[in-house]
Amino acid sequence: MLLNTILGMLWRALACLLDWRTILRKISGRPIVDVAFVTNIRDEIDVKRFLGTWIPPLGHFNGPRYWLKGIAGRTRPIYSLTEDVLRSGNGSRRNAQKQFIEATQWAIENGAGIVLLAAATKRLFGEEGAVLKVRFPRICFSIGDNGTAFLLEETITLAFSKVGLKPKFCRVAVIGLGYLGEQTVKFLKREGYQNIVLVTSIVDVAKELDVQICSSIEEIGEVDTVIACAHKAGVRLTAENIELIRRKDRRLLIIDVCEPPNLRRREFEKCKDVVLRLDAGNAYSPQLKSVLGIITDRMFRLDRGIIFGCFAEAIALAAALRRGDSWVREINWFVVSEKNMEIVKKLFEPLGFTIPAPRCFGRPVKSLTLDLIREKRQQPTRNRWKWAWNKIQILF
Repeated sequence: MLLNTILGMLWRALACLLDWRTILRKISGRPIVDVAFVTNIRDEIDVKRFLGTWIPPLGHFNGPRYWLKGIAGRTRPIYSLTEDVLRSGNGSRRNAQKQFIEATQWAIENGAGIVLLAAATKRLFGEEGAVLKVRFPRICFSIGDNGTAFLLEETITLAFSKVGLKPKFCRVAVIGLGYLGEQTVKFLKREGYQNIVLVTSIVDVAKELDVQICSSIEEIGEVDTVIACAHKAGVRLTAENIELIRRKDRRLLIIDVCEPPNLRRREFEKCKDVVLRLDAGNAYSPQLKSVLGIITDRMFRLDRGIIFGCFAEAIALAAALRRGDSWVREINWFVVSEKNMEIVKKLFEPLGFTIPAPRCFGRPVKSLTLDLIREKRQQPTRNRWKWAWNKIQILF
């Protein structure tokens, strides 16, 4: 871990020294941040890559820096993991709230007009973020889920089209009934998909959506695709439960919008021959720049020009404010709706945000097919050489 600590310190130092756009802003006396992405630490992988054993004395620290058409975006992680934010006991949630408020204060002092509640912090201050709005009345807060939901729907449309899933001949499972889960079910029904099963423990709310309800993945039965909108321990996909729900003659399409992912990398490696997993909810712009480029992108488990959908929404709101569109402050960005998604879609256009090419854990997916991958049996080396020698003899 000592090496990780040193590498993390080196990365932060180089990001500060080589962020020439921020240096120019400081010299000219301009604010150094337009939008702050305040987030929790996703998991131990992020701890290892960005911190090692270092504990941020402020309770928050500088993460990846992004620039797009003059908009300065700064990731400001708080020193709390996903489970700390979601856990109600032991004071961990209250500590995360304190860290978030202090990170927001840092963002304001450095010029941010937009603050994003990213990852697990979306509900850290309730459904509407009332505490934050009262405390910081001049700041526009967003949870970013309208942008994420729009990009998720675009990914679903593309993936279903490529693999040939049709409304009348497809059974879909949606995991989770949060903002994204509910919006995904509504989208699928609008597109004509009726055979939908929703995995959730919130039965009363789910009944209003008029779909089949299951309390666990094991109860789903066979499906053609799973759209993962939640990643709590009780609803995670594993190699074992995937075998229970996939059709035996084809691969299971998994569209995973969660951060950290619902299907963890180690589980994916166990079943990668029988699943087609796609990242979802991310945005791509060819003009998006990250300080330290590919190094930062790889550390953040993304790729060049790709950013999380919630980050993209926050950047789009900051760009709108830069253009003088102050009306974006009047919209409640804690609400996910078709109307708000349509607004975000239009805000994405001048920034060039679209869905990226299909990826799995940040890496390009070469083939979109549900055909099972058959392991090719390789002949012993001696036999292959013998076959090649026979061919040469025939030619000559």
